[in-house]
Amino acid sequence: MEVQESRVAPGRQGRPSLMAKLFRGASDRSGHRLLLAINYGLLLVGTLSSSILSRFYYIHGGSSRWLTTLIQSSAFPLLLLPIFSSRSNASSPLFSTFTPRLLLLCVSIGLLNGVNNLLFSWGISYLPLSTSSLILSSQLAFTLFLSVLLVRQTITFINLNCVILLTLSAILLAVGSNSDRPDGTTELQFFMGFLATLGAALLFALYLPLMKLVYLGLSKYKTVMEMQVIMQASATVFALVGMVAGGGVAEVRKDMREERGGFDLGLGVYWGTVGVTAVCWQMCFMGTAGLVFLTSSLNSGVCMTALLSLNVLGGVVVFGDAFGAEKAVSMALCLWAFSSYLYGEYRSREREVEEEYCKEMDRLGSESGDADGGEEEGQHGGSLV
Repeated sequence: MEVQESRVAPGRQGRPSLMAKLFRGASDRSGHRLLLAINYGLLLVGTLSSSILSRFYYIHGGSSRWLTTLIQSSAFPLLLLPIFSSRSNASSPLFSTFTPRLLLLCVSIGLLNGVNNLLFSWGISYLPLSTSSLILSSQLAFTLFLSVLLVRQTITFINLNCVILLTLSAILLAVGSNSDRPDGTTELQFFMGFLATLGAALLFALYLPLMKLVYLGLSKYKTVMEMQVIMQASATVFALVGMVAGGGVAEVRKDMREERGGFDLGLGVYWGTVGVTAVCWQMCFMGTAGLVFLTSSLNSGVCMTALLSLNVLGGVVVFGDAFGAEKAVSMALCLWAFSSYLYGEYRSREREVEEEYCKEMDRLGSESGDADGGEEEGQHGGSLV
């Protein structure tokens, strides 16, 4: 068998597909930049679209939180298309690099992700999109704290300032919540949604550094996508079990009966909303995972916070959410925290570049000195002869 494989034409065996070159090119500068651009695009489109469509479902009569939980992970088979196309050899098996430990980690994180999806569904069903997005932006504070504990992220004054500002933003929203309740939502339901969304922010912040820890031993983007398939499949199983056991099937049947208080735009728009939302959520999660792998968990959290600020404006423009003084100040605090973090990262990168430049100049100076010394020794030795 080995002899037969060695006789295969090298031209055929050594020509990886464009997708394979791209996914293996995470260490190459041009490939790394292209992958970064793709993942930034996935995160941008996925985050903005999925949140707006999820709220759209509830505004128009949708009632199943288990369905919206399932939607967030059920489009994972779409990831198999780029995984298959990235194989350089058609006979190479999928998930070949998975160990039992890595598989168990993916399933566990996937189940955690399923719980996070459920909490988000509860929150978005009771809260305006703008309020939900501002609360979710507090995940950056949780991410900073957990990154210090799990991946030894260095804490600075800028980071601490960011945490304080985001915490004040969340407190301000809680204090001014009475003026922001949607019609038909009781005070108890509103605070249930507030706490559920805050819990979702905490779990998502835990998810980011956990993923970075797992990715430390990986070198291929293809493996990251395979891990996403396992995690999203686990979250889907969690949602399906909850849907069957928690009455989600009956809620979906109610949604499909417009005349009985279900979704008020018809079945075509209903299933179209479900399908497009599922695709957008998969783009969001894949973009997040890709950025954690290619950069850091903190960078991914910062990008998510920036997009959540845009979601606040999306809720005001698309759904006419109230934008009172408390929410305006809360958004200003979020933007202040985000801007201060970016400035801190910029200054940190500048210092790193300066230190690398100084080290390089010292190295070149020492090499030049050694060369001059060797030349003088050579000249001196020649005169003795």
